[in-house]
Parts: sequence; structure tokens; C-alpha cells
Amino acid sequence: MSAVRREFPLPDLGEGLTGAEVVRWLVRRGDRVGVDQPLVEVETAKTRVEIPSPYAGEVLECRGVAGEELPVGAPLVVIAEDDASGAGPRPEPVMPGAAEASSAAPVWEDPAEREPVLVGYGSRGAAPAAGPPAGPAASPAPAPDWARGGPVPVVSPLVRRLARDHGIDLRTVSGTGPAGLVGRSDVLRAVEALAGAAHGSGPDGGPPAAPAAHAPPTGPAPRAPAAFLSGVRPEDDVLLWPGAGRAAARKVTDSHREIPAATCWLEADATGLLDLCRDAADTPSGPRVGVLTLIARMCVAALGRYPALGSRVVHDADGTAVGVRPPRSIGLGIATRTDHGVVVPVVHDAARLTTARLGEEIARLTAGARDGTLAPHELTGGCFTLNNHGVLGTDGAVPLINHPETAMLGVGRIARRPWVDGDTVVPRSTAPLSLTFDHRVCDGATAAGFLELVARAVTRPGTLALHL
Repeated sequence: MSAVRREFPLPDLGEGLTGAEVVRWLVRRGDRVGVDQPLVEVETAKTRVEIPSPYAGEVLECRGVAGEELPVGAPLVVIAEDDASGAGPRPEPVMPGAAEASSAAPVWEDPAEREPVLVGYGSRGAAPAAGPPAGPAASPAPAPDWARGGPVPVVSPLVRRLARDHGIDLRTVSGTGPAGLVGRSDVLRAVEALAGAAHGSGPDGGPPAAPAAHAPPTGPAPRAPAAFLSGVRPEDDVLLWPGAGRAAARKVTDSHREIPAATCWLEADATGLLDLCRDAADTPSGPRVGVLTLIARMCVAALGRYPALGSRVVHDADGTAVGVRPPRSIGLGIATRTDHGVVVPVVHDAARLTTARLGEEIARLTAGARDGTLAPHELTGGCFTLNNHGVLGTDGAVPLINHPETAMLGVGRIARRPWVDGDTVVPRSTAPLSLTFDHRVCDGATAAGFLELVARAVTRPGTLALHL
């Protein structure tokens, strides 16, 4: 059995990410790996992910050390792939813009493909005749590699992980991408179909397929260089931000520089809201909903009436803002404090969820954000963010909009305060609400209407029944 040298570049991890920082290697030089076995853990601007192997064989090189940031397309790992067929090396696809591959293996590139997707994550047997020239005698086209037991070609390793987490057999998924590549939307459709057909967690009703096991690397971990950023010297005693920290700094800077933000305030009587949550907790058969879930439901309802606050500003080629794009669906972001800074997981299609399901999804996403286990698509695609800064003990705040969104609602500390009721002053539990919005997408009247609708629902939470 011969071996073929395969150089695997850092793939495009989706959502416009241009690079990733190496966190730790899960294999070492000389290790044998299988297809889909995790090779390395990397951190992007959104989350931490494990990148699995597209090949089975021996690890020859691991490029990059812990703490180093690599751009998409840079060489990541070199593997001596087992060539059990004895037919010689397969055509090795290349990423658009990647360096020329080694002459040990022929390469091809589909000129129609210019989108930044990981091509070659598994051989693309479904691609048109773009490989080496055929011989003089025509022969039937060979079956694609995945049909012979090889990996199914996917757009990104995250798609493979998504399928594995939901027990989806990629061989049963029809890819709609270039040359039959399987994308995230293809897997999500398969997940929905599986959920609608049965309640089993695997494609045949059994348990989901477990990820390939791998032994943790032994020996000392590789040491990170003192600095990887241009102009930063080790003797400067600079505490470098990790990749996520640098991305967060760029994001808040962009928000402050680009968005002409304004803020309006209201204080709402939340006594009835707290009573409703306590009643729900005391009802064993009822849904478990908390204050954050109910206010999230109010935001979704208000966005349905005031969609401008969920729109995106559109720019022309020279960066000039020229208009807005209304949201196709409501992606509700939940600002979540983690050990790695503030992360904003997104509840996609929030308007389609019941209040109970909305609460379950918020709990799942915020837990995943703190654990660092969310996929990039779960941290992007939002159109509006809810920030419950009151848990930090603050009464008021001017939220910084989660760029490139255009509005954020801040909820302060709910506490007992004096409240004027007619001609008397009574103690009530009140919630300070602040809405920061991009003044380009709406005027103060629209923002005030949105905030007043949320405040009214906080005061009379029974009206939520109109939006279930």
C-alpha cells in the first residue's frame, strides 16, 4: 500500500472569517489519523472549533503552534494519505487563492468557483471532468470516492460536525453547492426532515454516530512564541489579546466609529412580570420561563411591528451608506458574559418559536457560549440584541450596538423602588429599559414606539398571549 502526500490548508470556517488562531494540537507528527478525526482546535472571532482530518494516514507536519494566527488557505497539516486502491494519487483540489501545490500530486481548480469555500474536504468525485486528461480509450467514469467509502465532500468541517452532532449520515444528504458540495443548509434540511419523521436521534432511529475517537497527545505541549503581531516585542510586557479578543476590539471600534447611535429610556413596573415567572415556577406541568425569556418574547413581538430596528445598513462600493435591508427573519442575539469576554449567540427564526421553546433555545445557546462549544452559525445572523446588564448590578447603561446590527435593548437591575400610582407612592419592582439605535435606520418616534411597546408588555405581561 503506497502513500500520497496531502497538504491540508486551513479551511474557510464560514461567515466571512479570514483566519483562526491555533489553540492546541490534538495530534503530533508520526501519529496515524482517520478520516474525520479531530486534528487541531482553533479559535476564530466567533468560537472555538475542532478541525477534523479529510484524509486517513500518517501526520507528517503540523504547521503553526499554540497562539499563532493563520490565515484561511495557509498550510495547516501535511498527511501521508494511505492509497489502498493502488491507483496512484487522486486529483488534489485547491482553494481559490492558495499557493500552488506540490508537484507530487496534480491539481485542478474549477474556474466557476470563486466563493471562499473549502474545496477538497474529501475528494469531489461529483465534479465535472476537470482532473487529469483522460486516456485515449474512453472508460466509464469511476464512482465518487464517497460512494466507495471515502469522505463526502462538504463546504466546511463545521458542516461535517453539524451532521455528526445530529446523527445525520452525509451519504444520504444531497448537496446543493458547486459540484454537489454539501453545505450547512443541506444538513439543516436533513435535520428538520429527520425530526419530522421520527423522534430518534440517529438516521435510523438509533443513537447518533459518535465522533471518531482519538488519543490525547502525549509529551510536552508546544510552546507559543512570545508574540505574533507585527511591532510587538516580548520585552514590552504586552498582554496580547487572543484572536477572539482582537476580533471583539475591532467590532466595538467599528460600532463606535460607524454607527450614529442614540438612546432612549423608560422605566417599567415589572411586578406583574415577576409574579408571572413565580407562578410558572410553581406550576409543575407548565413551561419554565424566566424574566429574560419573557422580555425576549416582547422584543420579538416589537420587532414584528417595528422591523426597522432589525434592519441592516447597506453600503455602496466606496463604503457610503445608501439604504437599509429589512430582516428576512428575526435572529435575536442574547449578550452573554463568558470567560472569553462577551459573546452574542443568536436564536434564529425567533418569531416562529413558542415562548417555551424560545426559553429552551436561549438556555442552550448561552450555555454553549460559556462552554465555547457553539458553531459559527450560532453566533452570527442576528438582527437585534438583548442585553440583560442588570445581572451585573447596574441600573442603567447605554448599550453599544452589536455591529453590524442597528439596535440593542438593555435591561437594568430589577429592584424595589418607589413608584407613583395615582396620588400615592408605593413600592414596586421596576425594570430600567434603554434602547440604543442607529439613527440612520429610524427616527426617535419609531424607537420610542418600540420601547413603549416593550415597557407596556413588561407592565402587563398577560398581553404576551397575543404573540405565542
